[in-house]
Amino acid sequence: MSTEIDVQDAVRAAAADVGRAWPLHSFVTANPLAGFEDRPFHEAVREGERRFGADGYPAAAVLRRAWRDGRIDSDCLARELEDAGYDRDPEALLDELEATDRDADASRTSAADARVDRAFAKWLAAFLDEGKAHWPMPNRERGFYEAVRAVARHDSQIPDADRLAALPDDPVDAIRSLLADHHEDRWPDAFRHHLAALPGWAALVNNRVRDGSDWQAEHPISLTGYVAVRLALADCFDAPLVPDGDGDGCEASDDRPLADAWLRAWEATYRGDLVDAVADASADRDPDAGDRPAAQFVFCIDTRSEVIRRHVEAAGDYETHGYAGFFGVPMRYQGYGETTTVDACPPIVDAAHYVADDPADDHATTRETHDRWTGVLDTGRDMIDALKTNAATAFSFVESTGAAYGAALAARTLGPGSVHGFLDAADDRVPDTHEFCDPALDAADGGDGDLPAGLTLEEKVEYAATAADLLGWETFARVVAFVGHASETANNPFDAALDCGACAGNPGGPSARVLAAICNEDAVRERLRDRGIDIPADTVFVAGEHNTTTDEVDLYDRHVPETHAEDLAAVREDLAAARESAAAERAGSDDPVETVDRRAGDWAETRPEWGLAGNAGFVVGPRDLTADLDLDGRAFLHSYDWRTDPDGDALAAIFSGPLVVGQWINSQYYFATVDPDVYGSGSKVTQNPVGNVGVYQGNGGDAETGLPLQSVRRDDDTPYHQPIRLEAVVHAPVDRVTDTLADVDAVRTLLDNDWLSLTVVDPTRDHTAFHYSGDLEWRPAVQSSDEPPVAQRATDD
Repeated sequence: MSTEIDVQDAVRAAAADVGRAWPLHSFVTANPLAGFEDRPFHEAVREGERRFGADGYPAAAVLRRAWRDGRIDSDCLARELEDAGYDRDPEALLDELEATDRDADASRTSAADARVDRAFAKWLAAFLDEGKAHWPMPNRERGFYEAVRAVARHDSQIPDADRLAALPDDPVDAIRSLLADHHEDRWPDAFRHHLAALPGWAALVNNRVRDGSDWQAEHPISLTGYVAVRLALADCFDAPLVPDGDGDGCEASDDRPLADAWLRAWEATYRGDLVDAVADASADRDPDAGDRPAAQFVFCIDTRSEVIRRHVEAAGDYETHGYAGFFGVPMRYQGYGETTTVDACPPIVDAAHYVADDPADDHATTRETHDRWTGVLDTGRDMIDALKTNAATAFSFVESTGAAYGAALAARTLGPGSVHGFLDAADDRVPDTHEFCDPALDAADGGDGDLPAGLTLEEKVEYAATAADLLGWETFARVVAFVGHASETANNPFDAALDCGACAGNPGGPSARVLAAICNEDAVRERLRDRGIDIPADTVFVAGEHNTTTDEVDLYDRHVPETHAEDLAAVREDLAAARESAAAERAGSDDPVETVDRRAGDWAETRPEWGLAGNAGFVVGPRDLTADLDLDGRAFLHSYDWRTDPDGDALAAIFSGPLVVGQWINSQYYFATVDPDVYGSGSKVTQNPVGNVGVYQGNGGDAETGLPLQSVRRDDDTPYHQPIRLEAVVHAPVDRVTDTLADVDAVRTLLDNDWLSLTVVDPTRDHTAFHYSGDLEWRPAVQSSDEPPVAQRATDD
């Protein structure tokens, strides 16, 4: 048997360390240390420090401020410090921690490696461009490795660049040739070293290879091609091909740093308040109370929905529910007039259907109006773009339009609110596609790649039933609205980060339209009745979209019958009132609606909205557990009623999907806060977008793929996002949760390795709270350290 190393497998294994990063146009929040989630959190943090030179815990100054502000309870802190073996005064421990904080300016890159980084990043940016470059790199259709061999030899900044053209045709052969003088045992270290040198670009390539997007199909890049070019450039610049020292990484250790104890105390403080509130509400609730509401709204579980939901409920006799924003339909969606498709579902879910907008015959006039105005606007934009970028017309264009452009710039700078209002008024003249299109849902021939077009009746019934089961619905209002969400922002390369994470960084309105259309089908309702889900004949499902920047909720009413016109008019009036009060909570000004509108249209606004900053909790249970609580926009809220889920299937779906996505989001915000330069993307002030895939700091180097500093901090030194790991609270019998966890390996691994925590409020055990302690065991949520665990499947009280 050959012992020769399999280069492709070794490179693929090394790439797991850098994880995946999505391009800016479909930004997906993800854990930058996802490649280490199979290790305990403290070990992964140490590995991140070793490989990337990154901090993984809050700085001493941040912990000190949280303690003095009361976010870290002194009793919680004392318990955690004692458990970790620290018996000194907390102030003295903070001083000790402050003295050991890493020097953020220390560089771990040699001069030769830095030159390789710069040259390599330049060619990666040229090749990986996704539609922004006016003069694209030649030979991209031949793939990255071949294109660089053909073109980069003309780069005068690369010493002896002709060597690139002389590389073997196969990148694997090139890797073997370049590393021939080094023992094969060291090759995996070399792969990890060169992939970690530019972790942003490596993560983008890793995702592109795994995702298989249209860009990858047109301009392929492989991980072996990436490593081969990197090694070849290192050889040209006389930089090390194999790193010095032992590359095996940090040994497993139970030793946790001092900062870990402080972080646990911070988390225990937040968790205690949240769990106590849920347990109290569980004890007081009457699960059978309440008449039929005037309307029901299903919002995304996104933390921003928590704010608007409180204000909607206060505005009238309304119920609100939380559901992952793709509404359970994993689809690839193509909007009307669009040439590309988007996967409108979380990356952990494979798209299963191709759904395109289908113009309705009875709305031809509306469609013609849309096409005419859209055509005029597109032609104007294309003409201006061509004049600005054509070498022969650029100067004359500037001279002839300078005054008009200057006036427009002044207006957008000095009066963004007025410009926003003007643009909104102009936009109202162009009909939205939902006014004349329906999602093509019936199964049909064709599709997109391997995906079938539309859905079968059985599939529609399954998605509708899953929604009803997850939401625990037994009563349906006359109007039920599925409300997706999107953001509105100007001049923001990270705008997709503010859209729906459950829709892979895309707006959630199309997903809402699909589930509403499914639930309105007579054939679907008839099948649902056979499954015990009886939707009244007078219930109408509508779709809508929540603008998270302005808190405006737009309902799509094209299919609402005249019998429900008054219902919808009353709902819209109350939504307008809810918008104003929610905006007042967020903006805190005399005219809150004007303030949030200005933020949406102000191209100088670094924080059009805070997005999911502040996220810390994930509550799974009926809405009445949290309806009377102001959770400050910090909690994901997923509706769930354990009584309607006897087999635990709905809970397993929540754990394996929304909870995992919530942990991704929380981890990215956490790490971007504790080290915005390595795990984030630094300040927007010095960013330059590149290729619609990422941003540079300055004019070159690594692609910064994390959140910008302005998304997580009030200023350079003061976090807005509180960097704690996600605290999940589930309202269900603890035995059922244990059985579910036993079948959901991914979540159990995250829990056992301290990437998130889980507490169960058990309504069948006097509403007692049990905290997960590892290995499918539980302890009372409030306890002394020597209390024994609760048996995982015990049935006696």
